[in-house]
Amino acid sequence: MSGSRSPGKRQDVKGAAHPSVDDALPPDGAPGAVRVQAGSLDSKVLVLNRLYLAIRVVSARRAFSLLVRDLAEVITVNDGQYSTYDFASWTDLAEYQRQFESEKHDWVRTVRLQVAVPRVIRLLGYDRLPAQTVKLNRRNLFARDRNQCQYCGRHFPTCELSIDHVLPRSQGGGDSWENLVCACIRCNARKGGRTPETARMQLIRRPVMPKRNPLIALRLGQDKYASWKAFLDNAYWSVELK
Repeated sequence: MSGSRSPGKRQDVKGAAHPSVDDALPPDGAPGAVRVQAGSLDSKVLVLNRLYLAIRVVSARRAFSLLVRDLAEVITVNDGQYSTYDFASWTDLAEYQRQFESEKHDWVRTVRLQVAVPRVIRLLGYDRLPAQTVKLNRRNLFARDRNQCQYCGRHFPTCELSIDHVLPRSQGGGDSWENLVCACIRCNARKGGRTPETARMQLIRRPVMPKRNPLIALRLGQDKYASWKAFLDNAYWSVELK
């Protein structure tokens, strides 16, 4: 069924190699997709490449699509030891998990069974590395600044926040981690097209490019994603959240 072992001893599934990460992760609705209960759609699964290096975070539905097509295996970590499961052996484990570990898992129901959402899976035929940069986008900016206005210091829901150019575009300011900050609507309007110094406003911290994906860094603070740390506790990683 499974066994504790060091990384890299399992043979690849024949024909499972993929030219890109996107090819290796089929879209929702692809053949082999699993019907997932709405309450579990937000569950996230860390994806490793064949060499046990983290490359992406995906939804439970996409993870199960890979498992049922034998393109991936489940990885669990206990006391520094890895155990691996294919889809059949993972479902066999479900009864034990329901009896003794029910609160540790998110659960999904397929047509025929109920199964725990794995926290980590490994692609059996993909060994490329992720890009070593954190994507600059609105979602990652808000996560880096933790939904905190970088001028007044207050926290706001996303719908009440905007992105401010520290050095305004009209003065040559560009789109970069070092020149974009999270700002509330009021502070952004007060600053207008001026620099913080001209507007007599002060940033609460200097904006920098994060070494780690800020959204995933937030998830690492949750107990249910503790097993991710075995693969993400490196000096630098930029796993992409999908």
